[in-house]
Amino acid sequence: MRGAWTLARLADWAAEAYGDEEALVFGADRWTFRELRDRVDEAARAVIARGVRPGDAVAVWAPNSARWVVAALGAVAAGAVLVPVNTRYRAAETADILRRSRTRLLFTEHDFLGTDYRALLAGSGEELPLLDGTVALHSGDWPDFLAGADRVAPGERLARSRAVRPDDPADVLFTSGTTGRPKGVPATHGQNLRVYDAWARTVTLRRGDRHLLVNPFFHTFGYKAGVLACLMHGATIVPEPVFDAETVLRRMRDERISVLTGAPTVFTSLLHHPDRAAYDLSAMRMAVTGAANIPTALIEQIRTLLGARNVSTAYGLTESTGVVAICPPHESPETLAHTSGTALEGTELRVDAPPGEPGEILTRGFHVMRGYLDDPGATAEAVDADGWLRTGDVGVLDARGFLRITDRLKDMFVVGGFNVYPAEVEQVLRTHPAVLDAAVVGAPDGRLGEVGVAYCVPVAGARIDGAELTAYTRERLANFKTPRAFHPLPALPHNAAGKVDKGELRRRAGNTTTGRGARS
Repeated sequence: MRGAWTLARLADWAAEAYGDEEALVFGADRWTFRELRDRVDEAARAVIARGVRPGDAVAVWAPNSARWVVAALGAVAAGAVLVPVNTRYRAAETADILRRSRTRLLFTEHDFLGTDYRALLAGSGEELPLLDGTVALHSGDWPDFLAGADRVAPGERLARSRAVRPDDPADVLFTSGTTGRPKGVPATHGQNLRVYDAWARTVTLRRGDRHLLVNPFFHTFGYKAGVLACLMHGATIVPEPVFDAETVLRRMRDERISVLTGAPTVFTSLLHHPDRAAYDLSAMRMAVTGAANIPTALIEQIRTLLGARNVSTAYGLTESTGVVAICPPHESPETLAHTSGTALEGTELRVDAPPGEPGEILTRGFHVMRGYLDDPGATAEAVDADGWLRTGDVGVLDARGFLRITDRLKDMFVVGGFNVYPAEVEQVLRTHPAVLDAAVVGAPDGRLGEVGVAYCVPVAGARIDGAELTAYTRERLANFKTPRAFHPLPALPHNAAGKVDKGELRRRAGNTTTGRGARS
């Protein structure tokens, strides 16, 4: 590590280290590291002027943009704790996070993909007694907000930043558990910097790289392996608010992008775009992706057709500050495709099973969370007395210490790079008047990797209507959580222990073509 510094002073440090090199490109904005530092300082002083105190929570519910970066780093520089919120969340989901994190100030958008997030929240009827204000980033709110910076002296902001310590919480990201209740995972300044310094060095992110950030900033990987890693290592941040293959190819060409990270579906979409060969991608040199199963051919195509000679894969979870294992780029395509590499530098990794046998993946080290937000019971279940984090995933370690993920103990599945926890969806389905009971599993999908399939037991005399349940869940949950198909069953299958047999339902779902309707 480069000394005991924090995210509160990261923009200051990067300005001194990289000066007039290009730090961020977004639309017409092209900022050097010094210019980015100045904008972060202004935002931090404006945050202080709004009455935010050290340790208060500041949330950002908005897509990737230059102002997301400035607002987030400004909040942290003011000594606040950052709470990124998924842009696909509905008002009720967001309000729950804002209440539990005790958020004082919210940055959001007034128009993203036709949605006014501020109006959505205001009209929801949700009570948020601690929320003192909301700022829409791309509206008249923003200059009005920044005007408050004039009331705070630069020295006051610097004092705030210098008072932050590496062991202080820097952010809280929310993830769902098998109970379906979202859990807040705090990470400290020191954890973030140490993890993503090690990550960047392993995957070969370096000074002068130009990193196109299609991973949403509300994800651990988007914000931390994107914004934070770029600032630490002198790479240019190029945010992309919405993934569109043609738009991304054009930006890769025009901005001479050298680094791209994303789910396998991102790379598959680019590789299969009919006009890909017409774009000059010769600046590409590095790509990072990850999933339990990646075709070897995909790794080879990223290298040969997209030009990223350095391809890495990785595995992690929010509770491990986003990283457990990394497969370095010099490994073979087979190793990169079928393993997630070895333990993050300075940490431990083991499997709760005899050598070569599948078992639960456990990890221990500086990257492991200290505990869930206000949930000691869940913390005790996740992290044992010796500091081992139980990931809930199943894997095998080979003789070299490379991890191969084979299954999930938890029921979570991944839709186009977004995690879906069935219990949360099941809870919503059970509130529908026609549904007596429900179970949701993931099913293979050629485009998204997996999609949700719901099996519903109808109330006596009722009918399971797929279109109606689709609309019902979309009103209450993010779109990616909505099942692709709804199938009626007279009763859910149960195993010998009396639990719902999700294995049997997954087998059914895997043999069923998913569709928006339901079979009655």
